[in-house]
Amino acid sequence: MAGTDLRMLALFLLLGVSQVRRLKSLFVSVYTVTSRSVTMRWSAFPGATHYRVRATPKHVPEYSPAFFLFNGNTVIGGLNTLSPNTVYTMSVDAMDNDLHVLSSIGTEEALTAPEVPEIDQAYSKQSGSITVEFNEVVGATSYILRAQSDVGDFFEETQVTGSPGTVQGLLPYTVYTLSVMSVNAGGRSQPSYPFELRTVVVAPELVTSSDSNSTVSVSWTPVEHAVLYSLCIIEQGSDQLLKRNTTEPSVTFDGLAAGTVYCIKGTAWDQDGRPGDHLSVCQITRPPTPVPVQILLAPGRSVGVSVYWGPSQGADFYIAESSTGQNCTSEHNSYCIISPLNCGQNLSIIVTAKNTAGPSFPSDVEDFVTFPCPPDRIWVEEPRAGSCLVAWSPLPMTDFYMAFVKRDDGTENLCNTTGTPCDFNCTCGYTYLTTVFGYNPSGSSLQGQVVNYTTIPCCPEDVSVQLVSTETLEIVWSPVRGAELYETTAAQTDAVIHCNDTAPVCALSDLSCNAVYSVVVTPCSELRGCNLTCRSQQHETAPCAPQIHNLTQTSDSTIRVHHTTPNTPSANYSVTAVGRMGRHTCLSQSTSCELTQLPCGTVFEVVAVASSPAGQSLPSFSVPLETGPCCPSSLGVVQVTQAMSNVTWSPSLAARSYVTALTSPRGHAKCHTMNTHCLMGCITCGTNYSVSVEAVSGTGHKSNCSYSGFSSSACCPTNVKLYRMSNSSMRVSWRSSGLRAPETQNYTVDVSGAGSNYTCTPAASRSFCDVQDVMCGDVYTVVVAPVDSDGSKVSFCPWRMYSVYCSGNNVGMVIYRGKRSVD
Repeated sequence: MAGTDLRMLALFLLLGVSQVRRLKSLFVSVYTVTSRSVTMRWSAFPGATHYRVRATPKHVPEYSPAFFLFNGNTVIGGLNTLSPNTVYTMSVDAMDNDLHVLSSIGTEEALTAPEVPEIDQAYSKQSGSITVEFNEVVGATSYILRAQSDVGDFFEETQVTGSPGTVQGLLPYTVYTLSVMSVNAGGRSQPSYPFELRTVVVAPELVTSSDSNSTVSVSWTPVEHAVLYSLCIIEQGSDQLLKRNTTEPSVTFDGLAAGTVYCIKGTAWDQDGRPGDHLSVCQITRPPTPVPVQILLAPGRSVGVSVYWGPSQGADFYIAESSTGQNCTSEHNSYCIISPLNCGQNLSIIVTAKNTAGPSFPSDVEDFVTFPCPPDRIWVEEPRAGSCLVAWSPLPMTDFYMAFVKRDDGTENLCNTTGTPCDFNCTCGYTYLTTVFGYNPSGSSLQGQVVNYTTIPCCPEDVSVQLVSTETLEIVWSPVRGAELYETTAAQTDAVIHCNDTAPVCALSDLSCNAVYSVVVTPCSELRGCNLTCRSQQHETAPCAPQIHNLTQTSDSTIRVHHTTPNTPSANYSVTAVGRMGRHTCLSQSTSCELTQLPCGTVFEVVAVASSPAGQSLPSFSVPLETGPCCPSSLGVVQVTQAMSNVTWSPSLAARSYVTALTSPRGHAKCHTMNTHCLMGCITCGTNYSVSVEAVSGTGHKSNCSYSGFSSSACCPTNVKLYRMSNSSMRVSWRSSGLRAPETQNYTVDVSGAGSNYTCTPAASRSFCDVQDVMCGDVYTVVVAPVDSDGSKVSFCPWRMYSVYCSGNNVGMVIYRGKRSVD
């Protein structure tokens, strides 16, 4: 029984948790709002058969709440008996069949929309808009104007702040249904009663013109749905208005003032008598004819006439036209100049004023006679050097002539004559400009033909010739009058080198070396050709470059260089060796010279150069030269063992490897290495050796280097023995070895034990040594080593090990334990 209760309690708790979860998912929200209704939306409640929606005014608590019941399958519902612009507390309750409240689903506040406004009137004053006037209601923050076309192809809502409001973007002469809605924070009201209105027609597109200085014509394309057109014209700056109605698409206004701006406004009327849009344009009438017209000679040397006239009202510019087809225009002045004109003509000139409307009527014709023509042909002759004349063809109707001769430096000559030739002096290198004017009572002719005459160019007097390279001559001179081009030549027998340039400088290259050339500068001009009377001068080119045949080494630091001698005997030769350590030079007039004191271990580039009073040749092709590597500046030999020595030396310039040799009558040792040290074996003790080093460069050049001799250490003694003597003493004996005389060799004896060490030095003639007061009962090592002449002890002799036993307090038995080399 207890178990059943527990299961029921668990089931109850589980159902309770599920119910709590459902309650947490319930919601209520405002769905829509109008002026008199609020529609709510809520979530379904399990087991509910009805829902009650209740609205309570928030700020008028004494009012009874309104409510409505909905069946259990409804989740959206509301009340439509509410007051406009009022805040309501909206609640939704879930109920059972007995209308008992199961649960309150939720509450929300809702503000109803303001009262529905009413349209007072609407009108269209423009073809693309309608203005609506309506009553403003309490609580509205804004209003929405709704416009819809009858055919349903247009729907637009425009928000306005109050009355009146205008709907834009409409089509002309189209019927629209209009309504207005009030808006507050809660939402918008229902639309007002609809109001239908047609927009007005568009304005006619006016096109204006002025066919004369007293008329303005207006035309337009017929406007659809228009039955009448009204046009008003007014002079700009005036208050007099002229109005004309017509059903035709054109009107002409006459009797207007010339050169005056008129503004025309056009309006179309529909069949209901409503005016549409209006459009204004302005048109100026053509200007009046300019009077009076006067023609005078234009100032200046060119033939031209100045045309003057009186101003015309409204003119933008004026044009004066001649019978020859020439014209001139002016915008701001009351004159213009027709130029140039043909000589000897009778001209007829008229003046017309123009503005945007068109031209005025032309003025009366005015006549004018031009000046004489210039000579048809002018030429210059030079009968003899320095004397010239200018001549021309005779002119009809000419009383006299003036000939002007101007030199290019500004000097002028003037000749006044009734004939056709005129003499003047002329100088070389100048250009003369000549022209002739004819005169009659009307004045001077236009400038005639200008003839250029250029005399022969002058020869340069300051020609400078310099050798700028072995086979190139640079020629420089001052420019001369009349020269447009300079021909520079360098001639040698049949070979001629040319240089043509407009500049007063020339480089003649590709000449032969060690040769004499004749150089001349010839000035030329296109009109008169070249002056072939200029003087020449001689100049010699630099010697030819020698070539190196071979190099011969005459000593360690001397090289003889053999080269060719391709030049005259007056040439000298210089041979130079350039290397990292400096340069070395030798001079010669023959086919060879010697370069001396060349440093070791250096690479040189050897070139040969020839020189003469004319200059210096190009260098020969370079020949490489390498001297042998330098010898090491220091060398040392240290004996490591009785049969090995370590030889070290300092690095040497240009050496890549070394061959070291120790040589004696008893044999020799050799070592080839790239290091600066070498361990050499097979050395005999007590022997004098000669020491040499051969330095080898990377290219195989060798240098033999000799150094002072080396003596190997004395030989270690053999047959070393230790035996006891009386009174706690021991004797060490040995046998001398090596080539040196035993009677001249000194030795030292070291006896070392754990508790005491002993040393003795015997006389040179003896081969034993006694050690006194030896402590017995210890193990001793015995080393007998030769002593060199400098007092140093040979360190590599082997030692022997002995055990020394006691006999009472004295040394007893001595037993040999073995031997080894010293560490």
